[in-house]
Amino acid sequence: MDLATQPVTEKNRDAYYWRLLATAASFALFGLGGLCLRLLVFPLLACLPGDALVHRRRARQTVSRLFWFFVRFMARTGVLTYDIQGAERLGRPGQMIIANHPSLIDVVFLIGLVRQANCVVKKSLWENPFTRGPLRRTEYISNDGSMDMLDAAAESLHNGQTLIIFPEGTRTQPGQAPAFHRGAASIALRGAKIVTPVIIKVNPTTLTKAEPWYRIPRRRVHFSFRVGADIDPQTFAAQGPAPQASRKLNDYLHDYFIKELAEDERFEQP
Repeated sequence: MDLATQPVTEKNRDAYYWRLLATAASFALFGLGGLCLRLLVFPLLACLPGDALVHRRRARQTVSRLFWFFVRFMARTGVLTYDIQGAERLGRPGQMIIANHPSLIDVVFLIGLVRQANCVVKKSLWENPFTRGPLRRTEYISNDGSMDMLDAAAESLHNGQTLIIFPEGTRTQPGQAPAFHRGAASIALRGAKIVTPVIIKVNPTTLTKAEPWYRIPRRRVHFSFRVGADIDPQTFAAQGPAPQASRKLNDYLHDYFIKELAEDERFEQP
């Protein structure tokens, strides 16, 4: 798998209108792809033999491959460049992947990288006609904040799935540090064999919250993904009752990401 493209050069900064056109084409492709999955691909896959687990694996494999195709399309058309360090350590049974969330397409990258991953996704995506079909077929988990969501996420980890989660619950505000909710730490303590942080940096920022797709930066965007060292959640589980352990793990993860991101970024502390 090709995990890196060429770094940004001065020449790349000039193709603003081409990148705007390519960005529009990328969003159109994503929307049409979602409809095709719902109306054509998944109905055909449902006709193939196999039990519920086999059908789920086919669905996740299909979405993962198409997401990676979408990433490569954006890279080939000049919308973005990227580099990924440590991807070979993603996708282990019972692994919980925790990432910050600076851009709309972070989840596309991670699901594209991890072929059979489960993922906690925004509740609103289940109501979107372009995404609700694939979400149901892949059995991703709706982030509705309920105890059922926490139970489903922990159970998926107990069953040996890899789970991707963004503890912020929404995209990071540009110029501010990420703020983590404790739900991810609670899930990790209840079900994860190992927690693996993924630090995501986007330069310049793009597709942040409430930012329309057509407001592209003056130069090509570069995405950087770095897989950090594994964290054993049981180290925190032994430090007290569940609420206290959850708070300590959440604080540790928050401080960890703040430190890693601050290496070459400045944040306005809340």
